[in-house]
Amino acid sequence: MNIVIAGGTGFLGTALVRWLRNDGHTITVLTRSPRRTNEVQWDPYGSPASWVHVLQDADAVINLAGASIAKRWTGAHKREIWNSRIRSTRTLVEAMKSVPKMPATLLNASAVGIYGARGDEPLTEESAPGSGFLASLGREWEKEALAVGPQTRVVLLRSGIALDNGGGALPQMALPFRFFVGGPIASGRQYFSWIHRDDWVAMVSWALTTSGAAGPLNVTAPNPVTNGDLARTLGRVLRRPAVLPVPEIALRVVIGEMAGELVTGQRVFPAKADSLGFAFRYPLLEAALREIYPA
Repeated sequence: MNIVIAGGTGFLGTALVRWLRNDGHTITVLTRSPRRTNEVQWDPYGSPASWVHVLQDADAVINLAGASIAKRWTGAHKREIWNSRIRSTRTLVEAMKSVPKMPATLLNASAVGIYGARGDEPLTEESAPGSGFLASLGREWEKEALAVGPQTRVVLLRSGIALDNGGGALPQMALPFRFFVGGPIASGRQYFSWIHRDDWVAMVSWALTTSGAAGPLNVTAPNPVTNGDLARTLGRVLRRPAVLPVPEIALRVVIGEMAGELVTGQRVFPAKADSLGFAFRYPLLEAALREIYPA
């Protein structure tokens, strides 16, 4: 397949590009700062005139573009988080609609944050969106992707936290444990929906060629855990104690508004992937962490 990937140079995108290329696909990456022969410069907020040609023969488009949410949520950064997802998706969709032969498939990033704070409620693709900043962002983000129209199969990748030691959230989460000060956040009862990065890449690749995978797709492992379970498991794998909780008030002082989202969490299940036969390599957290941090 000829596949165009926007946001293909980040933590998840680089792993996905490597996987798809090894699988025999032809990959073109849209990026602000091209460095390799398969990379094309794009301005997600501007005119697509200089890069729209890469969509002419594309079979599929994967949109992973978006600024990191793992920074203090100032007003300016919240606008960047919003615009980097909403406006870039709108630009990409409009470009797809402008070419004579539209790509048959669009896989568009989303996140489990769309479900909002739901306690221990089991959440599947059939669950309604929730409330809060990330939920509002998710609704609008998915709306922009679906605007491509019914002639293109759209998969909305509602990803959990992807785990790997090469980037993402896990190295930051593991750092306190390495200094013997690790523990749960606040009560530890909030749910943590996760996925090993290898399973994330495998599911996205699988969704490219699985016609039944359309609409929302929870890209999460089938066994979400509480934050307390996460802390105990990570401590056990790293051979460190996990007894020093991080008070919510301290978290709010350090990272601000984002703390409110972190101490709620979502208990998300990949019901659609399970029903369509996707096979997880790492369905359990401890096995995933032991692969990432071998003894």
